[in-house]
Amino acid sequence: MTKKRKTTGQRHNRKSLEKLIINIFTNNPTKTFNYKQISRELDIKDMGIKQLIVGILFDLVELEYLHEISTGKYKLKSKIGNITGVVDMTARGAAFIVSEDLEEDVFVSQANLNRALHGDVVKVSLYARKKSKQPEGEVVEVIKRKKTTFVGIVDISKNYAFLVSSGRQMPYDIFLPLSKLNGAQNGDKAIAQIIEWPKKSKNPVGQIVSVLGKPGENDTEMHAILAEFDLPHQFPEKVNEAAELISDKITDEEITKRRDFRNITTFTIDPQDAKDFDDALSIRALENGNWEVGIHIADVTHYVRKGSIIEQEAFERATSVYLVDRVVPMLPERLSNGVCSLRPNEEKLTFSAVFEMDDKGDIHNSWIGKTVINSNRRFTYEEAQQIIETGEGDFKEEVLQLDILAKFLREKRFKNGAIDFDRFEVKFEIDEKGKPTRVFFKESKDSNKLIEEFMLLANKRVAESIGKVAKGKKVKTFVYRTHDQPNPDKLNTFNQFIRKFGYGIKTSNANAISTSLNSLLHEVKGENIQNLVETLAIRSMAKAEYSTVNIGHYGLHFDFYSHFTSPIRRYPDMMVHRLLEKYFAGGKSANADKYEEFCQHCSEMEQKAANAERSSIKYKQVEFMQEHVGQDFEGTISGVTEWGFYVELDENKCEGMVSIRELEDDFYEFDEDNYCIVGRHHRKIYQLGDKINIRVAKANLVAKQLDFVLADKESEV
Repeated sequence: MTKKRKTTGQRHNRKSLEKLIINIFTNNPTKTFNYKQISRELDIKDMGIKQLIVGILFDLVELEYLHEISTGKYKLKSKIGNITGVVDMTARGAAFIVSEDLEEDVFVSQANLNRALHGDVVKVSLYARKKSKQPEGEVVEVIKRKKTTFVGIVDISKNYAFLVSSGRQMPYDIFLPLSKLNGAQNGDKAIAQIIEWPKKSKNPVGQIVSVLGKPGENDTEMHAILAEFDLPHQFPEKVNEAAELISDKITDEEITKRRDFRNITTFTIDPQDAKDFDDALSIRALENGNWEVGIHIADVTHYVRKGSIIEQEAFERATSVYLVDRVVPMLPERLSNGVCSLRPNEEKLTFSAVFEMDDKGDIHNSWIGKTVINSNRRFTYEEAQQIIETGEGDFKEEVLQLDILAKFLREKRFKNGAIDFDRFEVKFEIDEKGKPTRVFFKESKDSNKLIEEFMLLANKRVAESIGKVAKGKKVKTFVYRTHDQPNPDKLNTFNQFIRKFGYGIKTSNANAISTSLNSLLHEVKGENIQNLVETLAIRSMAKAEYSTVNIGHYGLHFDFYSHFTSPIRRYPDMMVHRLLEKYFAGGKSANADKYEEFCQHCSEMEQKAANAERSSIKYKQVEFMQEHVGQDFEGTISGVTEWGFYVELDENKCEGMVSIRELEDDFYEFDEDNYCIVGRHHRKIYQLGDKINIRVAKANLVAKQLDFVLADKESEV
């Protein structure tokens, strides 16, 4: 028997007693109890309360929580009294526990989190489930902390200090003994590490591990964003020193091992501010009338040796991080911008996919292997686009022919069922202090699509070279970029929404979805709801990830797809290069379990980097809008919640919220099924996709949040 709970003399209401009874069963999932044994466990002698226990046991059977194995004897019906899962904390402090033990997430109120934080692995005790309601529970143990360092503002008093966290997912201030400030001054933005959390203390105890600077300064805020997502902003000195020792000399012996492309026209096409050129294209006419197109990728793994300190750092980072005003590279600058970068008029070692293609873009032969190149020209996307539009410029014949071939490849890809997500990027012009002076949108043009098509082609062919084997042959372990089919529930929800605007998609099978989705994206192009529909369509899709288990890439409609073309900025591409080299040399299949762990790490780091990028964009949008507080803008309702609705401004795509508290002309209620809030008396509706006029009321940089109110002309409607 478990230790008796001292309850004599305490008042018992039904809810608290039910909770105590549930805990007995969940902690003893294999044992049976009758009401007398439960009473003894709880040290209850009062006959009235014992009768209440009998009633609760009967109700728990009705709720299918307990099983009455014989008259008056009960046992936990569910095989799971406790579950293990990951905390997904909401903005309001409650959380959902995502667990493989249950199909549904388990709701845990803020009061029952018991110091669990976002991302923690926890054990949860389940409550008796009410019919048709989401499962609920209480955290009983924090198994593993996801984070122990947090960003915030240092608040120093006479005898102690606190770090006031600026992240929504850290609801506690961190207590800082004055001896643990490490030079931090009052008001500094800093990083604190939790060193203990006494049982009787509401707040964790920590120490300052890094002072970021004064709030509002650009470097401080960008470093704070990186720290918030556990991303580094500089390399350890030892890593930089190791990079400096790597020679950029290419020996004649090395060249003889490779296919030589140095005398074939080759060039790079990249963004204007790029320095890490990891892909180049070559093209030449063949005697048979076909074209040889080479897709040449920086041979990073030739320089970054397995097991080296640079390799270890690259694996930990897993990806370069692209914030608004800077790139935080995966590899030290000497490699990313120097030794490995395919700069013009320099001999460079590459790993290439080479294709023989006819005038219609049909592929007749292909080859993958180590090469050496010498790029003739570095183009920006804008320069290449000008050649495509005017027919004039350096290497115009080569650029124009590649554009023709790319368009054939693109046409075939969409004809085969690829989805045409062609979205713009939000970009900023910033001054020397990092302050945004203009917001603009970067659209993908033919020069961008030219590079995209050939990179897709190389990635696809590389994946096929390992994954596509003859029947009966064993497939070797490989790193794939996979994309699962859409979640049917999310897709149906999306379909219901677009029907309100007279649109719809077919959901009978995968091909029908992609074909009708492409039609929809084409129909809404140029319409007010274009960005909204594209955003919601993307949200209905599964997330792409890295895996050794190949399920294909739904969005691209490829059966085999990998990442081969960006080893300077993506660690999975380095893994692919190493595996290719190993297998081409006759090596045995790599350990699948080990590589699957590597893939999961890379997927997680990719998500962190994407979140940091979005956070930096949001920060700059709010910073930009500080100059426009009090001004009116037109926008589109981009999200609806129980506490208000979000509006995306047409002019600059900045997003803010109109709080439901600001709607004073009626009592408004959230209609979740119809993506709207409705006035109870006048029935005025604010619905997803509606055009609306707002006024910027507040720009909160700390919270990266814009507060809107209705503009006067909107209020008068």
